[in-house]
Amino acid sequence: MADHDAVMNEITRKPGVTYSALTPNVKGYTAAKNANANEVAVFLAASEAFSQKNTNCSIKESIQRFEKLMENALSDKMPVRGYVSCVVGCPYEGEIKPESVAEVAKRLYDLGCHEISLGDTIGVGTPGAIKRMIEEVGSRVPLNKLAIHCHDTYGQAIANIYASLQMGVSVVDSSVAGLGGCPYAPGASGNVSTEDVLYLLNGLGIQTGVNLEQVMFAGNFICEALNRRNNSKYASTRITTEQCK
Repeated sequence: MADHDAVMNEITRKPGVTYSALTPNVKGYTAAKNANANEVAVFLAASEAFSQKNTNCSIKESIQRFEKLMENALSDKMPVRGYVSCVVGCPYEGEIKPESVAEVAKRLYDLGCHEISLGDTIGVGTPGAIKRMIEEVGSRVPLNKLAIHCHDTYGQAIANIYASLQMGVSVVDSSVAGLGGCPYAPGASGNVSTEDVLYLLNGLGIQTGVNLEQVMFAGNFICEALNRRNNSKYASTRITTEQCK
């Protein structure tokens, strides 16, 4: 995050695009505001152990840090999105109870977050576990305020997203080429690839307004620049098919 201001100042901005910044505290919020972010994000974990590893504080202390940040954001009319990590499992605590996720999500919602993203940080979720978790969270936070964020460690991300759609969640986080990960979640892969999510949604007849081929082009470009493997199953299959022609 050290060069976030340089990134925000150099990008070419387009109308209708949300340029969001992760803000762990008031200092981060001020920096994001000065860099002209038009949305900020705060994050909690449903696991006490992960919270300590990731932010060096308890869940309760994290919430206390966010209170002043949220006060400033609401005063500035800056939208705030909340993220909850480890909504199904934790690398340190194991299985996470849906009730723990619901409690944390409700706290973020009550603080003023306009949307809560539920993250399967280590990708251990299965459709059944995801449905049980969303059912519990949805009893405390409106479904239209929830999003799903699935990592694909065990290849279940697309199935989990489909299960979330069936539960009434209509916002899905993804990452071009499946890039990402977390240094405090050993073995976890990146977020589900945008290409694979679009392939699913297109197959379901859901209109996204996003050009799958252009996203695949962007994913291949960034993977070559970073010298990273493209984790999109759709893109990898297309590349292999083209090479075989």
